[in-house]
Amino acid sequence: MAELRHSSSLGSRAGSSPMKRDDTASPLIHDHQNITTDDDSGGRSRHPFRDRDRTIWSYFPFFVEDPRVSQHNSRISLCLVVFIIIAGLISVLSIINRLNAPYLCKKDGIVLHCPRVKETTSLWENPVSATTSWKPCAERRDGISDVPPKNETSGYIFIHAEGGLNQQRIAICNAVAVAKILNATLILPVLKQDQIWKDQTKFEDIFDVDHFIDYLKDDVRIVRDIPDWFTDKSELFSSIRRTVKNIPKYAPAQFYIDNVLPRIKEKKIMALKPFVDRLGYDNVPQEINRLRCRVNYHALKFLPEIEQMADSLVSRMRNRTGSSNPYMALHLRFEKGMVGLSFCDFVGTREEKAKMAEYRKKEWPRRYKNGSHLWQLALQKRKEGRCPLEPGEVAVILRAMGYPKETQIYVASGQVYGGQNRMAPLRNMFPNLVTKEELAGKEELAGFRKHVTSLAALDFLVCLKSDVFVMTHGGNFAKLIIGARRYMGHRNKSIKPDKGLMSKSFGDPYMGWATFVEDVVVTHQTRTGLPEETFPNYDLWENPLTPCMCKA
Repeated sequence: MAELRHSSSLGSRAGSSPMKRDDTASPLIHDHQNITTDDDSGGRSRHPFRDRDRTIWSYFPFFVEDPRVSQHNSRISLCLVVFIIIAGLISVLSIINRLNAPYLCKKDGIVLHCPRVKETTSLWENPVSATTSWKPCAERRDGISDVPPKNETSGYIFIHAEGGLNQQRIAICNAVAVAKILNATLILPVLKQDQIWKDQTKFEDIFDVDHFIDYLKDDVRIVRDIPDWFTDKSELFSSIRRTVKNIPKYAPAQFYIDNVLPRIKEKKIMALKPFVDRLGYDNVPQEINRLRCRVNYHALKFLPEIEQMADSLVSRMRNRTGSSNPYMALHLRFEKGMVGLSFCDFVGTREEKAKMAEYRKKEWPRRYKNGSHLWQLALQKRKEGRCPLEPGEVAVILRAMGYPKETQIYVASGQVYGGQNRMAPLRNMFPNLVTKEELAGKEELAGFRKHVTSLAALDFLVCLKSDVFVMTHGGNFAKLIIGARRYMGHRNKSIKPDKGLMSKSFGDPYMGWATFVEDVVVTHQTRTGLPEETFPNYDLWENPLTPCMCKA
């Protein structure tokens, strides 16, 4: 009954209210009783609603066939319209000319007329408008030395640069910075043999020592070897009395001044050990960060023979199709050690998974424990984007970005876990995959095989000079490449996949290809090595923007 009463009341309202509203408010019903007929209308038409039906052309008399309109008024209106059209055309042409006209710019201090570049979306380059606002400014130009005389430094510091090539590179940059903070003389760092790399490379086997010392001569005093007056050199490598061991990770500059400087002044020579990541970023003066960039981008140069071989590989990559072509460099981190260390779960047979479990238990027993917690850990890490991308996943992402099957790809990688079977999806979608071993003959690479770091240096340079660089997992190699390409002007794309989002997309069985493509393209529009403002605890090596680059 309540329902019936409700419906009847709605019916009565529906039957009465609209007409009442229309009688009082609707402008669409002509109420002839309300039309003005006396002279108070001021000469207006007796039918005011006719004005509503007039088209825009009726306001221009020469478009209306009305004998009451005088010929004189028609000519005036026609002239007025022609004038407006001509003025509009002139304005449009003026705007177009301004957009296409060269603008004033400075190059090497000289004001020039620079042509404007039309923006186009490219698979191979970042937009010009997004890359011209910053320029590198870490290079020393004033030529004024602030290095104290030889006998007035605080003493000597010595470091072991541990790890692979790129970790050693960062340690060298930090060592120069610490020497500057302490006003000390730096003994040329020793590249320590790593238990994984097992390499006996010396500094002079990989870097140009003369250029290194000469370039930094106005910043820090650097010597090639331990001074002769210090006779017991073995003590510097082994004695606790000659070693500073309590340096925390990402220590501020003040820590060195308060805790390390007094010991150097007392002992005259001190070793800093360990030295991996022992200097912070946002807790040191900006000029110190700028000095680190100066070392990284200007002072540390590979030997000429390494540079020449890398240039040859780059040239071969750019001419693989018979004519000039762009190429992509892919840093594929899917070696057995990386897969094991990640503790992530990957597609594979039961036998493969059992062997990987045994490998992890042997290499990392404390993390492995009894293995019962690893499944949940693997799921969590994948959701957080902390797992290396598999070759097949990389292939799907690149295809979604729009890179065609014919793309020339240089692969910088160790031996991929799973071998050719694991690489098959990537090679099927992008058959033009090559490594340095396929680009160069055995004889050409023979001289570089003496040192593992020399081969790593070749990969570093070929990736650095590529048109597009794609990383698949974190690490010093990738962040140094991305940082250097940013420092060179942000023009070349450096793609950093959003692994967290990609894991969700790969795990969604209902997501279609079109939706996946849209997600990939939209997500990675800003993940191509574009300028990014730095933030607290930022990584200087991946983003040198604020301390090492200036507004253009």
